[in-house]
Amino acid sequence: MTNRPQDNSSSTPLVNSPCLQGEQVSFTGVLASMTHQQAMDLVARNGGTSSAHVNRQTTMLVIGEEGWPLESNGQPSVKLQDATELAQHGQPLNVIRESEWLHLLNLDERRSEIQRAYTPAMLSQLLGVPVHFIRRWERKGLIRPVRRVYRLPYFSFQEVASARRLTELIAQGVSRSEIESSLGRIMSLCPGNRRSLDQLELLARDARIVFRDEHGFLEPVSGQRLLAFDDEARENSQATGDEESHESLQLSEWAPDERHQRWTFRDWFDQGRQLLEDGNAAGAVEAFRMCLMERPGEAEVHFHLAEALYRCGRSQAALERYYVAVEFDHEFIEAWTQLGCLHAELEEPESALEAFGIALDAHPDFPDAHWHKAEVLFSLERIAEAIPHWQRYLEFDSRGPWAETARQRLDKAHATVAAESV
Repeated sequence: MTNRPQDNSSSTPLVNSPCLQGEQVSFTGVLASMTHQQAMDLVARNGGTSSAHVNRQTTMLVIGEEGWPLESNGQPSVKLQDATELAQHGQPLNVIRESEWLHLLNLDERRSEIQRAYTPAMLSQLLGVPVHFIRRWERKGLIRPVRRVYRLPYFSFQEVASARRLTELIAQGVSRSEIESSLGRIMSLCPGNRRSLDQLELLARDARIVFRDEHGFLEPVSGQRLLAFDDEARENSQATGDEESHESLQLSEWAPDERHQRWTFRDWFDQGRQLLEDGNAAGAVEAFRMCLMERPGEAEVHFHLAEALYRCGRSQAALERYYVAVEFDHEFIEAWTQLGCLHAELEEPESALEAFGIALDAHPDFPDAHWHKAEVLFSLERIAEAIPHWQRYLEFDSRGPWAETARQRLDKAHATVAAESV
């Protein structure tokens, strides 16, 4: 769209002019709400022009909110560097975040999408990391829940995306001081988000925080690469039909001994979670059992013990422990959801649906339960019942692989209904 010329001879403001009238906009970093091309099209429809580069004609730079716009060497993006230089020379340039830009365009629905909170399971799908890594990040303080529903934490995707970008840079060998300097330069243009500096400090001193790259799992500070023992073992178990065959596959031999006689419940619980996060599921089982000798009614311990047993290939034992967890805490919605998933895996769909239903009774807005219930109904060819659960899930997630599958399922379902009505 061609910009309408402004009449500079009159101080009368433009009436009903597009919100980006006279603006030349550039985008940097990964946008969370859309592609750069879609954003550029929106600029044109709202009276502005777009540029692939920042120059003296640029009036607005929008920073994408799916992680920080930092290059692989830790430097700010070229566009941000150019914007900094122009600002130092007195060039008027408005630097805003993606969510602020969406609000300017009255796209608050899109804005709310990038500010949504995600469950550990949803983040696991979005980032391609196991759920227990998300829990590790929380336990180490790298990410913090924005809210909890019963025991279930919800996390800001923006915070998690920021943490992931910082871990990638550290894993690539970029120094903490270099990243900190770059973040400072970005914040001088677009103030706020001190949280990323806090995350950087945690990453710089804690070598046990893990993330996934294209080659597998990595501790970015130490550079140590972790082997996916659990996944390999489960594949071997499924191939041989031997559920117990990989219980002895451990990262290290570990068992309680006399040194642990004075350990408290909290010591054992922390040890169990650490062993589980390190891939030593068999050792974690022993630690969680020691917890239960002191406090047999702790639902969270039974939940983690169930996960450890499952990762040892002992599905039936895990199932029983999940049931114990919900017996002690009937509103333990993650445990109910895991029960449903395990029943589905064991080809017990009606029991799975019952478990998902109980989770949704406790928390009707629980995205994971809607997704899994829809998938079980789909497997039973009960498509009409599955449709509202896919639709409900998409209200909470629009970008991940589960969301894409839900959209595909809905498209096919609606096409089938339309064909049958002809």
